[in-house]
Amino acid sequence: MALDGIVMANLTAEMKSRLEGGKISKIAQPEKDELLFTIKNQKNTWRLLISSSASLPLIYFTESNKPSPMTAPNFCMLLRKHIGNGRIIRVSQPGLERILCMEVEHLDELGDRRTKKLIVEIMGKHSNIIFCNEEGIILDSIKHISAQVSSVREVLPGRTYFIPQTMDKKDPLSITQEEFIDVIGHTASPIQKALYMKLTGISPIMSHEVCHLASIDGDHSANEISELELIHLYRMFSLMIEDVKQGQFSPNIIYRQEEPVEFSALPLTCYQGDGYKPEAFESVSRLLETYYATKNTITRIRQKSSDLRRIVQTALERNYKKYDLQEKQLKDTEKRDKYKVYGELLNTYGYELEGGEKKFTCLNYYTNEDITIPLDDQLSAKENAQKHFDKYNKLKRTFEAVKDQIAETRQEIDHLESVSTALDIALIEEDLVQIKEELMEYGYIKHRRAGDKKPKITSRPFHYISSDGFHIYVGKNNYQNEDLTFKAATGNDWWFHAKGIPGSHVILKTDGKELPDRAFEEAGALAAYYSKGRENDKVEIDYIQKKHIKKVAGSAPGFVIYHTNYSMVAEPKILLEEC
Repeated sequence: MALDGIVMANLTAEMKSRLEGGKISKIAQPEKDELLFTIKNQKNTWRLLISSSASLPLIYFTESNKPSPMTAPNFCMLLRKHIGNGRIIRVSQPGLERILCMEVEHLDELGDRRTKKLIVEIMGKHSNIIFCNEEGIILDSIKHISAQVSSVREVLPGRTYFIPQTMDKKDPLSITQEEFIDVIGHTASPIQKALYMKLTGISPIMSHEVCHLASIDGDHSANEISELELIHLYRMFSLMIEDVKQGQFSPNIIYRQEEPVEFSALPLTCYQGDGYKPEAFESVSRLLETYYATKNTITRIRQKSSDLRRIVQTALERNYKKYDLQEKQLKDTEKRDKYKVYGELLNTYGYELEGGEKKFTCLNYYTNEDITIPLDDQLSAKENAQKHFDKYNKLKRTFEAVKDQIAETRQEIDHLESVSTALDIALIEEDLVQIKEELMEYGYIKHRRAGDKKPKITSRPFHYISSDGFHIYVGKNNYQNEDLTFKAATGNDWWFHAKGIPGSHVILKTDGKELPDRAFEEAGALAAYYSKGRENDKVEIDYIQKKHIKKVAGSAPGFVIYHTNYSMVAEPKILLEEC
C-alpha cells in the first residue's frame, strides 16, 4: 500500500521527536528525485531519506548511506547554500494530508536569521519536494511542474506554494458526526470507497479497517445503511482518529506466510486467520525500510526468475498438449480387441458367406450374443478376417508405444511442475542457480560455452528446529531434495512430502530418539507449505522413515518411490523460526 495520511502523521511525530532542534550537517542527492539528509541532534546522528519517485515515494530514517554523484545537482546545491548547517525548528503536517513540512532556521549572507520551508508531498506519481521561503514563495523544487503539465497548480520558482484542493474531501481530524453522516450517508458508492473518497488522508485499507471494526459490510452502498449504523461507523472512526491525535501509533506489517501484504501505523484487525501474522515495530521508519526492502527482494527474485519461469511454463504447456494428444490416441486403441474378435469369428463362420456382403451377423461365442461384423464387399471372408487382424495388430502396437510415451510425458510434466514449485519457493537470487543448472542438465536451457566457469552453489536447504529441539531440513529444489534424502538423512530419520503434488522433501532428524507428536505436526506443516498446495486450507502429507525410500531408476533428481507410508493432514504454515 502507499503512505496514507495516518502513516504520515506517525512519521511526523517520529520526526518531531528526533529532528526538532537538530542541525543539518549534510545534504546529498543520490538520485535525481531523492534526497538524503544527515542531521545531528544532541548526541544522535540521523539520516533521513526522502524520495519523490513516481513509482515509490518514501520518507523514513535509515542507517544506510548512499553514494552521491561527483557533481551535486542544482537542487541539492541550492539546499546546501540556504539550509546547510541550518537548524530544524519545526516539523508539521497540514491536517491529515500526505504532506510533511520542515521549517529550517539559518543565517543569510548578512548574518540575519531567516526561515525556509522544505515541503515533502507524498502523492504517488505527483510526489514532489518543494523548497520555499518564509513567505511561501517557491525557490525551487526537485520536479518542475508547468501549466502545460498540470492545470491545477504550477510548481515553478517564483510561484506561491499552496496545497492542491481536494474536491469534496473533509478533514478527518475535525469532521463532526453530523458532517460525517451527511457526507458519507448521501453517497451511492460502497461504504468502504466512500470513506477514502470523501475524507482526506484515509487509504482503502484504513477504510476497510473502520468497516471491520463497526461490523459493517464495506461493499454495501453508503446510502442504503441506516442512520444508527452510520453513527456507529462514525464512533469507530472517531476512536481511530483519536489515536492519531494522541500520537498513539502502533506501526505494524501484516505478513501472509513470509510475504508482507500490508502495513499500517495503527493495528489492522481485519487481517486475522488464513495465515496472516502481524509484526509490530517500534519505529515507523524501520517498518517502511523493512516492508519495502522485503517487497523489493521478492520483486527482484520474480524478475530474475521470470526467464526461467517462461522456459518452464512453455515446456509445460507443450507437454500438456502432447499428453492430451497421447491420451486421445490411447483412447482410440481401446476397441482394438473387437477387431481381433471380428477376425476370429470370420475364420470360424466365414464359410457361410457367399461374397459381396457389406456386413455379417453371427453368434459371438465369447459373450453368447449376436454380433454384426462390417465387411469389405470386394474381399473374401479370409481377406476380411486378415484385414481385421491387421487393424488389431496396428492398434496393439500403437497402444504399447503410446503407453510408454504417456509415461515419459507424465514423468516430464511431474519434473517440470517440481521445478515450477522450486521457483515459487526461491527467496534469494542464489536459490535460482541450482534450478538453472537443473534446466541446463535436462536440455531446457543451452549448456554454457566451453571455458565458462560453473557457478558456485551457495544456496542451502531451509533449516528449522522443532519446539522440542529436533532439526528439520527442507529442500529448496530437486537437487537439494535428492541430497537431503539420500545423503543427509539416516535410516531412522523421518521423511515428509505432500501427497501427489510437487513439493519439498522435508527431513526430520531423530538423533536416535523417540519423537513427540508435535515434531511430526511441525514437519508436516512445513511439507504442506513448501508444496504446490500452499494456498489450500489443508494438504495431505505422506511421511515415512528414510530407510523405506527408494530412488526411481533413471528419474530426475528428487523423485522417489515408497510403500506402507503413514498419512496426516496439515495446514500449510511455518510454525517455527528459520535458523
